[in-house]
Amino acid sequence: MNPLMSAEQAVLGATLLDPEQLTHLEWLAADHFYRPVHQALFDALRKQRNDGHPALSADGPLPLSWVTDAVEEAGQHVRGLTAAYAHTLIQACPRTAHAPVYGRMVLEGAIHRTVAQHAIHLHQAARADAIQGEVEGALRTADVLTGVLTDLARRWGTDPRPVPPTAGPSAATHIPPPAQSGQVAEDERFLLAVLAEQPGAMGEVVAWLRPGDFANPTHGQLYRCLGALHHRGEPIDRITLLWEAQRRGLLADGTVSSEQLTAVCEGMVPGSADWFGQRVMRSSVTRTAAASARAIRTLAQDEVLGPGRLINHALHELGPLDEVSARWATANSSTTASASSAAEPPPDRVKAARARSTPRPGASPPAPASRLPTLSTARSPSRGHP
Repeated sequence: MNPLMSAEQAVLGATLLDPEQLTHLEWLAADHFYRPVHQALFDALRKQRNDGHPALSADGPLPLSWVTDAVEEAGQHVRGLTAAYAHTLIQACPRTAHAPVYGRMVLEGAIHRTVAQHAIHLHQAARADAIQGEVEGALRTADVLTGVLTDLARRWGTDPRPVPPTAGPSAATHIPPPAQSGQVAEDERFLLAVLAEQPGAMGEVVAWLRPGDFANPTHGQLYRCLGALHHRGEPIDRITLLWEAQRRGLLADGTVSSEQLTAVCEGMVPGSADWFGQRVMRSSVTRTAAASARAIRTLAQDEVLGPGRLINHALHELGPLDEVSARWATANSSTTASASSAAEPPPDRVKAARARSTPRPGASPPAPASRLPTLSTARSPSRGHP
């Protein structure tokens, strides 16, 4: 028998032998027990205590009716409970005074089990939302999980606060992301094409869309390039995007080729950057929710991890989902439209960018065209120079 089952039997045996122990177990609930028969019996014992069972006021040894009445009451809710099993529970208790310790063992097992169950629910909700093109189910389930973790922390007697795992990186970093769907990849390509070809399109999404929201890392790197051009006030088109990709070493390390970038830009379809951006963002929310759920379930399955650490690590794993859901709310807020119209680069950045692109007086004449390097073969300039 595993320690959890032994603890459940011991705490019930202690309360059958000594009803006074129930006063030290107010923080323990019936649903913290794993076996339904144990849940029903603990509920029956607590009900007898609250109703003022006659055995509690009897002089001398505890009357046998305390045990038999509890078995009869619990037997109305579960099947298979007998007086013989109640005596087995009594024999399983080494010391009645240790009931609070046994109860804490039961609660510890319930915390691991509850966190794992809610993580599974979050993962299922995220998968369902990803298929249906929604995010509300995953976000609601994540809020429920946060509330459950806060309640479990209160019962365990610790402060609920996000704490990263001390041994190495977050558990989520060890879990490979799920394969992206064709629709997600297509939305990302269309968004990049619109951002590269439509003037001012970056202003519609730059406030809330991040490179990490792209399922394809290459697409995320290209969006980072577009964001850098927008931040510096540089003009944006397929040529300047290729130039920025080269400056960042993406061509040299094989992250993207000029042909791939051209194919992305040529795939532009009429559409709104805000609309495509929200589709990419929606996928990011469900993907992040699924990753957080898998990481939390992995933590809950670690029997070595104490309940306090499990709760705080689980809250930490929900942090990325909190961040991306906040940006999702920003993307859908009524102020996004007005903010995007004012998101043009400041005039001083535009002036500086144009100055860098304007030949200085007295500069040496340009080299012959035959000696000019192409973007695909030129070496990236040193840091700090355009």
